[in-house]
Amino acid sequence: MEKGYEHTSIQDLIGQLGGLSKGAIYHHFKSKEEILMAVTDKMTAESNQMLADIRDRFGLTGKEKLKAIFKESISRPVQNDIFTVAPNFHNNPKLLFSLLHDTIDQVAPNYILPIIQQGIADGSIQTDYPEQLAELILLAANVWMNPMIFDSTVEESCRKFLLFSQMMQGFGLDVVDDEMLERLKELTVIYQTNK
Repeated sequence: MEKGYEHTSIQDLIGQLGGLSKGAIYHHFKSKEEILMAVTDKMTAESNQMLADIRDRFGLTGKEKLKAIFKESISRPVQNDIFTVAPNFHNNPKLLFSLLHDTIDQVAPNYILPIIQQGIADGSIQTDYPEQLAELILLAANVWMNPMIFDSTVEESCRKFLLFSQMMQGFGLDVVDDEMLERLKELTVIYQTNK
């Protein structure tokens, strides 16, 4: 949090671990990147629990669940920490691949697709391609709009968000709002300030 991922060395980490040796760290992790992957895995598990809670919530339509996911995902306080210490994804292809893999192979089929299928059943979502819509929504939201991946400015992030909003409305899914846009601006500023 103090130096950001790019400017933190293994020695910096060891200095904060109360006397653990470099050998002890390397026994568990081969590199700083592996430490980041372990932290990312923990954060992903927490995020997936939030997604599961919304997916399994009673009393909401599929469309309302999608909106809840967008709102809660972007509003989580941990997002500030993520955007503060974000690594340069251009220098971390394994981390970028992990994000893409998790998005397509885990989040889309296990969390978003069931919500879209529920929305089809309850009439709040219309699509003939639920699997592809789940992937498209996540790739646009988690990758294309992510300022950490494309080093987007606040203005670029806003334009992507507005186009994403138009796209979602084209699917009949008005699930993003101005409050979410303001939060994306805030996160982009955090990232740009700390990169």
